[in-house]
Amino acid sequence: MELSYLTAEIPGTGGVLKTKPEDFRVTEIPLYEPNDEGTHTFFHVEKHGTSTPEAVRRIGRALRVPETRIGYAGLKDARAVTRQVMSLEHVPPEEILALRVPNVTIAWARRHTNKIRVGHLVGNRFEIRVRNVVPGALECAERILDVLRRRGAPNYFGRQRFGTKGDGHLVGKAIVQRDFRRALDLFLGTPSEREHDPTIRRARELYHEGKFQESLEAFPYMFLSERRALGVLARTNGDIEQALWAISRRALRLFVSAYQSYLYNAVLEGRLPAFDRMRVGDLAYLHDRGACFLVEDLAAEQPRCDRFEISPTAPIFGSRMMRAGGEVGREEQEALEAAGVELREFAVAKGLVCRGERRAIRIPLTDITVREEPAESALFFEFTLPRGCYATSVLREVTKTPEESIEEDEAS
Repeated sequence: MELSYLTAEIPGTGGVLKTKPEDFRVTEIPLYEPNDEGTHTFFHVEKHGTSTPEAVRRIGRALRVPETRIGYAGLKDARAVTRQVMSLEHVPPEEILALRVPNVTIAWARRHTNKIRVGHLVGNRFEIRVRNVVPGALECAERILDVLRRRGAPNYFGRQRFGTKGDGHLVGKAIVQRDFRRALDLFLGTPSEREHDPTIRRARELYHEGKFQESLEAFPYMFLSERRALGVLARTNGDIEQALWAISRRALRLFVSAYQSYLYNAVLEGRLPAFDRMRVGDLAYLHDRGACFLVEDLAAEQPRCDRFEISPTAPIFGSRMMRAGGEVGREEQEALEAAGVELREFAVAKGLVCRGERRAIRIPLTDITVREEPAESALFFEFTLPRGCYATSVLREVTKTPEESIEEDEAS
C-alpha cells in the first residue's frame, strides 16, 4: 500500500537510516522499576546489531534455560544499538551479570516480584542519524517538524510490521480466511529479493517443488517456525492443516496482527487530510489514560483534540473490537467489507483469537529536536514515542523517502 504524506507540500530531506548500527539508538522506557525483592531478576540489556529474539536465544543458550522463560516488553530491531530490560525467574542477578554473550552487554541486574511481559513499557527514546541528506535539509526538516508538532505525526504501522518479505499481512489474511494452503505457500515459499541470503531463497524454491525435507535442511537453524512446519509436511506427506498448527501460536498471531495493521493503515490513509479533526461517532483516545470514549459533542471535544488531550482512532479490526458510531462506523464497516472479511473471522481458533482494539491515528511529538552534522552530510534527531509507535513512520514524513529505501541496504 502506498501511504501518503501529511506534509506533501514541503520538500523532504532525503537520506538513509541505519548505514551503521550506531546511527539508530533506541532506549526502552520501562513501565516500572524493579523493587529488589522476589524470585524474578530484571536485567538491563544493550544489544549491538542484534534483534531481541536473537538476544533472547543467545542468553537462553548461555544460561541453559528455555527462551520462553525470558520476558521482555517489546521487540527491538537488529540494525541498531538498543537498550531494554528483560526478566528471568529463579536465576540470581550475579549469574546474569557474569554472562558473556556476543553483541550483548548486561548493565545491571536486580530482583523483582513479577515477569516482564509484552507491552510493559511506556515508550521508547530515539537518537537517529539520517545520512546523505540533500542541501538545505535542516530548513526542510524544521518546517516539517513544525507541522508535526502542531498536528501530530500519522501513526502508521511501519514496513517492519509486515516482515522481511513484506507479505506478512497476506499470510495473516489467509489465516483469518482459513486458506491454510495459501498461508503456507506465502510463509514457506515465495522467494523474495528482500532476503539477501541465496540459501533462504533456495529453501523456498525447494518448498514449491514439494521437496519438504530438502527445504527443511536448507533453511538456517534460526528459522524455527519454518523448519517446524516443513518437518510436519515431510512426515505427513503434505498435511497442510497440521503443518500450519505446528507453527507457534505467537508466530501465527504476528501474521494476523500484520493483517490487522494493514487494514488499520488503509483506514488512516482515508482520514489523513483531516486526521486531527474529530467527527461525531469517533471513538476518541485519551492520551493520558489510554482509554476511549464515543464523541457526541464536537464543540466540546475538538478543543481537547487541538490541545492533544485526545485524538481520533482507527480500528485494529478484531472479533471483540469497539465499534465507532455514525458515519465513521459505516466507513469502517465498508473498509472491512471491501477487504472481504468479517470481524468474527478474527477468532481463528483456540489460542488464536484476535479481539482487536482502537489505535490513535496520530502521534504527539512534543520533544523532537534536530541538528545538522555538516561533516557527515547528516541530520541528527532525538525524540520519544509512546509504545507501539514507529520512528520510521515519523522520519518518512521528514525524508520523503519510501520506507523500502529509507534504510540502507543490508547487503551494502
